[in-house]
Amino acid sequence: MKIFLLSFLMLFYFLSLSANQGSVCGKVVDAGTRENLSYATVSVEDASTNALVGGIPTDESGEFRIDNIENGTYILRISMIGFTTLERKFTISASRPDVNFRTLQLSEDVQVLDEVVIEGIQSQMRFEIDRRVFNVAQNIASTGGSASDVLANIPSVEVDPEGEISLRGNASVTIWINGKASGLSADNRAQVLEQLPAESIERVELITNPSARYNPEGTAGIINIVLKRDRKAGYYGSIQAGADSRNGYNMSGNINYSSGKFESYLNIGHRVREREGRGYTYRNYIDDAGNTQSYLNQIRGDKEREWPYFGRAGITYHLTTKDHFSINTFGLLDFEKEDDSMDYSSNVPGSFVRSFRLSENENNMKMGNLEFNYRRDFSEKSNLDLTISHHMMDREEESRFTQQSEFADGSESSSYQFQHQDNKSRSWEIQLDYVTEFGRQNKVEAGYKGDLSRTENPVETVSGPTEASAVFDEDLYNFFRYNQDVHALYATYSIRIDKFGFQTGLRGEYTRMDTKSLAYGETEGNVAPYENDYLSLYPSAFLSYTLPGNNELQLNYTRRVSRPRRGQLNPFMNVMDSTNITYGNPYLTPEYSNALELNYIKSWDNHMVSTSLYYRNTADVIQRINYLNADNIMMSTHENVAKTQSAGVEFIVKNSLFRILDLTSTLNLYYNNISGFSYLPPGAQEPVTGEADNDFSWNGRIVANAALPYDITMQVTGNYNSRQIISQGYMKPNGSVDIGFRKSFLNRALHLTLNGRDIFETRRRVTVTSGAGFQQENMFRVSGRTIGLTLTYSFGNMNSNRNNDRQEPMMDDEEF
Repeated sequence: MKIFLLSFLMLFYFLSLSANQGSVCGKVVDAGTRENLSYATVSVEDASTNALVGGIPTDESGEFRIDNIENGTYILRISMIGFTTLERKFTISASRPDVNFRTLQLSEDVQVLDEVVIEGIQSQMRFEIDRRVFNVAQNIASTGGSASDVLANIPSVEVDPEGEISLRGNASVTIWINGKASGLSADNRAQVLEQLPAESIERVELITNPSARYNPEGTAGIINIVLKRDRKAGYYGSIQAGADSRNGYNMSGNINYSSGKFESYLNIGHRVREREGRGYTYRNYIDDAGNTQSYLNQIRGDKEREWPYFGRAGITYHLTTKDHFSINTFGLLDFEKEDDSMDYSSNVPGSFVRSFRLSENENNMKMGNLEFNYRRDFSEKSNLDLTISHHMMDREEESRFTQQSEFADGSESSSYQFQHQDNKSRSWEIQLDYVTEFGRQNKVEAGYKGDLSRTENPVETVSGPTEASAVFDEDLYNFFRYNQDVHALYATYSIRIDKFGFQTGLRGEYTRMDTKSLAYGETEGNVAPYENDYLSLYPSAFLSYTLPGNNELQLNYTRRVSRPRRGQLNPFMNVMDSTNITYGNPYLTPEYSNALELNYIKSWDNHMVSTSLYYRNTADVIQRINYLNADNIMMSTHENVAKTQSAGVEFIVKNSLFRILDLTSTLNLYYNNISGFSYLPPGAQEPVTGEADNDFSWNGRIVANAALPYDITMQVTGNYNSRQIISQGYMKPNGSVDIGFRKSFLNRALHLTLNGRDIFETRRRVTVTSGAGFQQENMFRVSGRTIGLTLTYSFGNMNSNRNNDRQEPMMDDEEF
């Protein structure tokens, strides 16, 4: 690697010494939003021969510069998926060797069909050097749904029936809102994203191999959800209402106002959703020869009703042209009732032959985030950005468990439990970033990030044969405390010379974590906490090379970490299912991963192909393990038990066909290898073992957007996941199809959307596991086919401006 990097640096040096006779430079922005367009393709062609002279992508500020241009007349061509290609003619001469275009604006690629102006199929995807960006503001299939529904339609992202999220088949992924954790953790994100309305999301960014600038948490990478916030002058907004076939409905409104000094936005929403889940667990108890000795089967039914209220607001004040202050906040109130029924049948000696267990749960959650931001622009290429945010979440849960059992001798038994628990978390995020560019293509980024979090989770339970006789249960009392502080410093250096780009960075993090679990009668003073303080370094390196004909190669390396989450650490035993008891392990340690990616991108005016080769190895992998205790009850916990290696290739093809059809196709082929392990959990009769295993898996997804006559647009999303190995077993294949239609009225101010999610009712999770003395298959699915109808009305004083933008782009891209 040292020789490799040295060779590149020497090449950069000699290139910098090369004489150049002329250059062209400029800045590319979105004509509609005026935002910088990073990594748009810029090429220079000879005006007489059309021969390619040079090419380069724009940098993160939307700027570009191409040197070594001989005297002559040329065509500057700028293209980007989802935007109309822009061409400008210019001349290099001895009297004018350097041409500088001030600002070049790309307009959205608006389609025309049968002489009817439609809203144009906005490209769902674009590439930047370290991420893929998916525009979801016009996503039809998830209209009226949640953030989870949006993510389920993003290539490379999988959302299982219980809302758990993975990226490229790896669940160790970090999820942000607006570039920050915003209180999301692996323990609560599934629930929060189920409540976050889809209509509040503008785009989703996938950062599969983040640089040292970003938090290294999550070995699979980062999913960043960017919420809508318009910055055009004037005011505009929308109101929305909808309902679905499962007695759910939603209503929301938002308004944005911007002037010379102020930018502000307000969004409020309310949803009601009802869901039904279905599942089963078939467990066979086996002898050493693999013969079935007895069985325990469970049929599960789940009914859930929740009604969250969501609000966002923010204001930015431009004190001067260089000083900007912002305050942003969002909050969520969620009320939920859930009834889980579990119907058992068994022939296990000494156990029941039939049993019915009902769990009645009421959950209330309050979640809020307040953020302050100050930005100082020293120049167009240098700024300082400070963000301080505070997050709080209070979740109160009350659960009643009743169970009636019948035995082979005709006798019966009953049990009752009432459980109350509070989960309170508070956290602070402090981030300071400094960016400066110098010379022609040099950039330095440096900063500090502090994450300070505190969590308390007390649980109290009463138990007895009946509700009237239930008494306080000392064995099921627990008070869990979890504190974690992470302090990080990072620095990156980037340089681009002609067609080469190089970035290197290093991030150092000091982590201080302590947990304490108190049983009944224990106090803070007589129980020592489990502490783990450590310093870790996370290097990163990125190389890119622009080839002729809008081709680009990218090579990058990063080191990542996945720290154990609160739910995995808490040793409290969850007795929601008396035959499947889960508990945490406070002695878990972080898992570390090294990731290498090679990306190739080829772009045409209406097509784009991306190929990514990736390799990742992970040590001390945290895996769920299952074993039987002395009473033949299934116990589940987590442990650092394995090492994994995965390698794969991902193809993404973007096609705009016949000016009415936009296709985004993704195919991910990957190989997984997981090591074997042997682990003896506390209370187990014999070690839990897992055999080394490997397999080849794949998943594919196609998103099709079509412009139909009469101002109707259609979107269809189909995906499929093949068999995938997990610790002690595998997951069976699964797939699903979503479809949506949108019709516009009143000069596109009113939209009617009809969508169907999981049309063929195939979205489910089936896992097969085995261990000492058992084999088990588990299936769970949520809701199934859901049809929704949503009406959206947009208003404001910027509609005329948007229409004008479609007809004639603004022409401030004069050269000087």
